[in-house]
Amino acid sequence: GTSLKELAQLLAEIVSQRERRRTRPDYSEAISKLKAIIRRELKQKDIPAFSITLVDDKRDVWSAGFGFAGTEPKRGATSETVYRVGSISKLFTDIAVMQLVEQGKLNLDADIQEVLPEFNPKNPFGKPLTLRQLMSHRSGLVRESPVGSYFDPNEPSIAETVASLNDTTIVYEPGTRTKYSNSGITVVGLAVEKASGMPFSEYIREKILKPLGMQNSDFDRAPHIAEKLAEAQMWTVDGRRFPAPVFEFGIFPAGNLYSTTDDLTRFLRVLFRNGKLKDGQLLSPGTLADMMRPQEKGRFGIGFAISDFHGHKSVGHGGAVYGFSTQLKALIDEKIGVAAVAPLDGSNGVVGRISNYALELMLAARAGKPLPDYLTTEPIPKELARSTAGTFRNGDSTITLTERAGRLFMRKGSYRNELRALADSLVVDDILSFGLRVKVKNRDELIIDGETWQRFEEKKPDDIPNHLKWIVGEYGWDHNTLFLFEHHGQLHALIEWFYFYPLTEVEGKGEVYAFPDYGLYHGEKIHIRRNESSYVPEIIVADIKFERRRDGTYENETFTIEPVLPVEELRPIALAAKPPVEKGEYREAELVDVAKLDDTIKLDIRYATKNNFMEAVFYKQPRAFMQKPAAEALVRVHRRLKERGLGVLIHDAYRPWFVTKMFWDATPDNLKDFVANPQRGSRHNRGCAVDLTLYDLKTGQPIRMVAGYDEFTPRAFPGYPGGTSIQRWHRELLRKEMQHEDFEVYEFEWWHFDYKDWKSYRIGTDTFEEIDAAK
Repeated sequence: GTSLKELAQLLAEIVSQRERRRTRPDYSEAISKLKAIIRRELKQKDIPAFSITLVDDKRDVWSAGFGFAGTEPKRGATSETVYRVGSISKLFTDIAVMQLVEQGKLNLDADIQEVLPEFNPKNPFGKPLTLRQLMSHRSGLVRESPVGSYFDPNEPSIAETVASLNDTTIVYEPGTRTKYSNSGITVVGLAVEKASGMPFSEYIREKILKPLGMQNSDFDRAPHIAEKLAEAQMWTVDGRRFPAPVFEFGIFPAGNLYSTTDDLTRFLRVLFRNGKLKDGQLLSPGTLADMMRPQEKGRFGIGFAISDFHGHKSVGHGGAVYGFSTQLKALIDEKIGVAAVAPLDGSNGVVGRISNYALELMLAARAGKPLPDYLTTEPIPKELARSTAGTFRNGDSTITLTERAGRLFMRKGSYRNELRALADSLVVDDILSFGLRVKVKNRDELIIDGETWQRFEEKKPDDIPNHLKWIVGEYGWDHNTLFLFEHHGQLHALIEWFYFYPLTEVEGKGEVYAFPDYGLYHGEKIHIRRNESSYVPEIIVADIKFERRRDGTYENETFTIEPVLPVEELRPIALAAKPPVEKGEYREAELVDVAKLDDTIKLDIRYATKNNFMEAVFYKQPRAFMQKPAAEALVRVHRRLKERGLGVLIHDAYRPWFVTKMFWDATPDNLKDFVANPQRGSRHNRGCAVDLTLYDLKTGQPIRMVAGYDEFTPRAFPGYPGGTSIQRWHRELLRKEMQHEDFEVYEFEWWHFDYKDWKSYRIGTDTFEEIDAAK
């Protein structure tokens, strides 16, 4: 029953395999270069682990793991470490559909309601949805389902997730535009259940994973999967890291697969054999070829992402899901491929770049050509970072460069990226992406993609428009928080931790906002839900409900904690304790009363009152002492600010060591980033730190910042992205002016600044009264 054409193809494949065996390339030098680059990238970008497998036709060329997949107990990463591989799940879901199509149980181009009559989203276009459209992201369906999305920690069933889509409206006419949709592939997964008569996970396990020999892969987190699963990390644009959530998704078929790089390359080897298994076929060669053919001029085939890689056809998929970043990529005609994963959220830029480099090395080794180099960057000198920081304009577009602890970050479009040095340019190089070059022509001009960007002095922004005041804030969950913030009168969103989007008001006065026509949620909207007093308790984001978070302090509020022990129990313990012993040469203390150097500097010494985070009195007098050089530098800051109608208001300066010990002993462990460890002492104890804010010279009132003083929340971070334009402008003005006089902001508190010479002074524990007595 075999045709002459199929026999010819089989003979050609046999000849090709024999030729490849005779001319099997030596990849040893390529692997050596790749190892060095992986180690460098993990160190530079602080990636905890990395696994990779390279495949050439029927054999694994190289498999390895780097770093640690677990901390307790400590587990080194290997190519058999299990990861959540995110959207690579979609390939296996789509293969399940194609198996059922070959069996005549499903029809790619029939109305999906023939198999799922209960699936009935609002369809203003009157055009039926098909499996082909859903699998190639051309259905126009919303990106995420109201129930069961990766935001939703409640772990609903696939059926419950799909049922929630009946409350949504199709965004685009089916077949007219590519819109990536996790909910669409979830519908596909339910169709697999209905057509096969088997639970989704069981079908995938029995009909696909087991025949492929993928023994360490599953859509369910079975015990043998869980024990090998890597620990993953999340990160935020303001510098935090925290453990990734581990709940299962309702969009199960779209992103819940667990796998290893070794298992993923077993899948690639079957693709290279046109679907042939040890016993039978995964799919027919013709069906696989259809899956790898672009659908309706889109960039997706049926499941597979398709692209050109240096003149070679590339197929595969990426994965990005809570703490994991994956790349599966094959040059299908050359029969070489790579699978790579890192347990760090959003690190697809570096994982993809390493994967591409691996393929480039393999192509060069095969061809006997010189192996390509991997472009590497270096840190930017602190002086260049600071002198380059600012706002630049090209036409109506602006970009902002911000310096933080000697590193330079650029906010352009949807991302905030780090810039590093490469030859005579700066280049974007971080875990998100690489490659955009920025030429610093002079302090006031940048060249990006041949276009000139001119520095301009950003004027003091206007106050936030009234209709936005109650919208600005945080919404959602600890594991995935949405920030709505105001920027020059326009509402913006920061979603999924690092995607920035301007929002356009489309209905009413602040009632409905549209996402831009690009990015994750193009075509979708945010609906504002207000109560009778205009407060916004919740918003509906792309059909998903986000409840408002208690995101910090508000007007006239002070952040407080519940102390681990009462203050009066802690005080005698702290007074009896001794500061850490310090060896070496130190300057003589020269503590001066800052307010006596300039009586227009205002004081609001919270620890001399009960208006502080502990609700207890720690000082007998409301005074601010600093070492003389630091105090004089602060006075210079204050006098320069007076030219803008502003002044310095001090909350705390020199702090006796015993008070630092009381703070530490009273603070719960989860908040200890905001207090100093007495075993090391505080820079406050040395008289070289100051907690301060700005006040208006005309009114005498403090300037409202994004977060209040001693607010132990992420809003306190100097790089916190939320709030309003005027709040962030004042926060940045204070930082720049303090930095000009050699103060550095503390990484967790916008109000805390350390003077450059703090290491030159010993830790002190004298009270204010003892300082006066000594004088």
